[in-house]
Amino acid sequence: MSESVTKRSGVSKSKPAKAGVKGRLFFLDLGGGRVLSANPDGSDIKTIVSEGRKLPDGIVVDVEAGHIYWTNMGNPSANDGSIVRADLDGGNLRTIIPAGGTFTPKQIQLDKANGKLYWSDREGMRVMRVNLDGSAIETLIETGHGDTDRRDARNWCVGIALDVKGRKLYWTQKGPDNAGQGRIFRANLEIPSGQTPANRKDIELLFENLPEPIDLDLDLANRMMYWTDRGDPPRGNTVNRAPMDGETGNRKDSEIVFNHLMEGIGLALDLKNGRMFLTDLGGSVHSADLDGSNQKMLLVAQGNLSGIAYAELPEAKSE
Repeated sequence: MSESVTKRSGVSKSKPAKAGVKGRLFFLDLGGGRVLSANPDGSDIKTIVSEGRKLPDGIVVDVEAGHIYWTNMGNPSANDGSIVRADLDGGNLRTIIPAGGTFTPKQIQLDKANGKLYWSDREGMRVMRVNLDGSAIETLIETGHGDTDRRDARNWCVGIALDVKGRKLYWTQKGPDNAGQGRIFRANLEIPSGQTPANRKDIELLFENLPEPIDLDLDLANRMMYWTDRGDPPRGNTVNRAPMDGETGNRKDSEIVFNHLMEGIGLALDLKNGRMFLTDLGGSVHSADLDGSNQKMLLVAQGNLSGIAYAELPEAKSE
């Protein structure tokens, strides 16, 4: 894996959202069970939901409907994970997947065009999807079954990203802590005819021998994938990127574009403005340009942070 030297700058190059909309971050405090919101520069931080010890992990925003969705891992040793929805201000809390409908849900993504939510289920050893109202829950990928397989962290699905137009999904399997057994995979959005989530033949292994890959995001226009890695340095505690395409065994090495995280978890790309936002379990929110330059620490000591999402919301009209 090739490493790039990150560039640190005290000069702000933040780029405002387009006229009529306002950028907003939504992120999760795993330890405190909170959903938080802030401006992209870290100002105006608010706790909008506080659910207690449900271990929220992944979050996504449906701007058009005015909703946020997030996953709750629950007790990782129990089959009690859930997915909930709220308005952008935290109101009108609604359960989409009740406790036990998924084992340990992690990163979540929205396919707005087709009205679907997709997520990775860690101890469930699955990639799953459901309609936005909680109906028609499906398992798309199954990497193991039963308690013996569940104890093998190589089967744990964590991050997920979608290429809806390309009809592909991407996910990470983190492997044991700092074991260098993490992997990233790709498959079709639909299970091939006559196959099952456990035996489908269209799964591609894109990268292997990674420290602990966690959350994923895609730059489809430039065919680049980005992911956080919470393993040990030098390859862990990083944000990495690599081309999405290329023949297996002949792929370009990934590039480290951000390092020195305190167990990196959440990742959200703001492609319009050429930047990314990320969180770590140490409680910090960071931003940087997509090449890793212009790094800024936006917030510190906010708890144990997990998922993050960026959205451009309509600005309120002045009276």
